Amino acid sequence: MLKFALLRLSTGVLQIAAVAVAVHVLTSWLPGDTAVVVLGENATEQQVAALRHQLGLDEPPAQRFLDWIGGLLSGDLGTSLLTGRAVSDEIGRGLASTAVLAALALAVVLPLAALIGVSSGVRPGSRTDRALNAVIVALNAVPEFALGMVLVALFALQLGWLPATGAGLSGLSLADQPAVLVLPVTVLVCKQLCALTRQVRVGVAEATHAGYATHLRMLGLPERNVLLRHVLPNGCAPAVQQLARTVDGLLGGVVVVEALFGLDGVGSGFVDAVKARDLPVVQGYALVFVLTTVLVNIAADVAARRLVPQREVRA
Repeated sequence: MLKFALLRLSTGVLQIAAVAVAVHVLTSWLPGDTAVVVLGENATEQQVAALRHQLGLDEPPAQRFLDWIGGLLSGDLGTSLLTGRAVSDEIGRGLASTAVLAALALAVVLPLAALIGVSSGVRPGSRTDRALNAVIVALNAVPEFALGMVLVALFALQLGWLPATGAGLSGLSLADQPAVLVLPVTVLVCKQLCALTRQVRVGVAEATHAGYATHLRMLGLPERNVLLRHVLPNGCAPAVQQLARTVDGLLGGVVVVEALFGLDGVGSGFVDAVKARDLPVVQGYALVFVLTTVLVNIAADVAARRLVPQREVRA
């Protein structure tokens, strides 16, 4: 297990390095000019050239890349071209809000997917199974933006139960404004529930009717013990790997949800940085997303390997 974990970790390091190079190249190709964004369309060519020199944008791409890599190796993500603050500080401002949003969504998705998936998997083809699958697939088919608009129209505008947006708040606080997170978390949960639930259902259905489970029942082991000690660990291995893709989906969904509900976080900060062509900040956000994705996938692969069925089954 340790050897496998180290192998995945070394592969992850290579993946991060490759993506770091790709991120710098792709962001360098973004249309537009940071100097023009800062000075406005009415700025003269001399003013734009002076600001580009001040910001280091007139240096050769290779030199800028080497400077950026050198900063990364020393733990420095660079400095924002617009605010002059450290990129790590720019990202850190919205990281707490996004972490709260994603953690709440994940805390709801995990038990809900397990409950629905197990309920469907132990009796595949039943009315309950078909009804739950129909609801889950229908929710997954609705785009995040459309689902958010429907929820806002119903629960915020028509019923008035929940706030429609978090715009105007200086930050997310569960103690001060917990209601503002209800609709964003609901949208994220509905979009990420389908794939994880179906993986749990398929894994549990296959494990329930596997030869070792049938053998254990013939030996007189209670059904509860068969389910909890053997069927669930073996059936949930594929779902653990799907969990990594769920986290990836949450990262992408956060960008849409934060923009839709006016929340200040990593997603909205990334969009603002792209609009402003603030390349160091864009690259910093991209690296955060990549690092999170790689680490979560490594953890999921190690956990799934730990849950792989053993050759011998003990009652």
